[in-house]
Amino acid sequence: MSHEAPEFDLVIRHGHVLTMNAGNATFDDGFLGVRDGRIAVVGPDAGQPPYKAAREIDATGCAVLPGMVNAHSHLAMAQFRGIADDVTLDEFVSRLTTEEAKVLTRDTVRHGAASASAESILAGTTAALDMYWFDEETVAAAAPYGLRIVTGPTFANFANPDPRSFEEILQDAEARLAAHPPGATAAPVLMPHSTYALSRRQLQDVAALAERYACRVHVHASESPKEVADVRQAHGASPIQVLEQTGLLGAGTVVAHAVVIDDADIETLAATGTSVAHCPWSNLKLACGVAPAGRLLAAGVTVALGTDSAASSNGLDVWSVVRLAATLHKGISGDPRLITAREAVELATVHGARALRLDGEIGTLETGKRATLQVVDLSRPHFAGCQDVWSALAYSARPSDVRDVVVDGVERVLAGAFVGTQ
Repeated sequence: MSHEAPEFDLVIRHGHVLTMNAGNATFDDGFLGVRDGRIAVVGPDAGQPPYKAAREIDATGCAVLPGMVNAHSHLAMAQFRGIADDVTLDEFVSRLTTEEAKVLTRDTVRHGAASASAESILAGTTAALDMYWFDEETVAAAAPYGLRIVTGPTFANFANPDPRSFEEILQDAEARLAAHPPGATAAPVLMPHSTYALSRRQLQDVAALAERYACRVHVHASESPKEVADVRQAHGASPIQVLEQTGLLGAGTVVAHAVVIDDADIETLAATGTSVAHCPWSNLKLACGVAPAGRLLAAGVTVALGTDSAASSNGLDVWSVVRLAATLHKGISGDPRLITAREAVELATVHGARALRLDGEIGTLETGKRATLQVVDLSRPHFAGCQDVWSALAYSARPSDVRDVVVDGVERVLAGAFVGTQ
């Protein structure tokens, strides 16, 4: 009895495959077969039966792992990189909003987002939770690069380029949500900017819409001591408490920053199943402080990693965020075991996908999931002598080490160059 050889659209062989699955399975000489954009086979190369493949990638000397998830970004703000360095958060916001008022249009948002998408995908980032005006333009700009954008309408009372009222944006958001089944990952994300940019009634209205359509929410909160003090004065509670009181916390919510929080806030985030996007570069550069990522993780909170904008952190490099997360918290806690190398990589992949409610599709390399991954070249001189792949990735890897990027089974970067974006 004859058996036909399995057919794959793409095969990746011989790399050190890090599945990042619940059992943390790894294959030193791995095999990954892709069919119809999804992983059909993943395991050791040895013992694989003969197969047919339309395309093949030899990953010898490389690590193969899921693509990075940037859990908090403002991609189109890449066009404002360097305009507000070495200033306080208030001065940063003042300079930024002044510049935005001069130049922001749908066209400039698309242009900035295209540049940011190129920067992101070359660095192995394959998905981003993005908050910015004219969100549809960011989605369109990212599409040619294969960067998956999770976004939606932003709500804020301060001056911005969207001329519509809060009520008009809310009505439009509902119309967009109604076009998707409740809870669909393709549905827009509601993005109330912050507890200082909206009234309690407005926050409650956004929360009610989110509950009605079981959609995701993304919001800034507790980024700086001044913000927390201002919110307490305006609302009589901390930003996290205000979000809880207005119904905006929950398993579908990602809170960006969470730097200035206390034990009660941490308990609230954990109890509600809310995720946190940890953005250490931006928080350090703006002298806001350091989010208590270790305490959040110990409480069971999903902590993902974000770059924030290239205006505040000057880069969209999640690899450097991994390295910072794996070192910063050791230094401030005095505990060298806090956020290990492997855990830091998990924050950027597994936790990121979970925070965005995409963990059924991406974030690990498992049969049936989307073939969305990066191939990192470990043969470069700065990896020499490293005996542990997690150490190599967390402490030594750079964006330039990302050799290949595959999104939904389609090669988007090969040998460090774009494929099919011209």
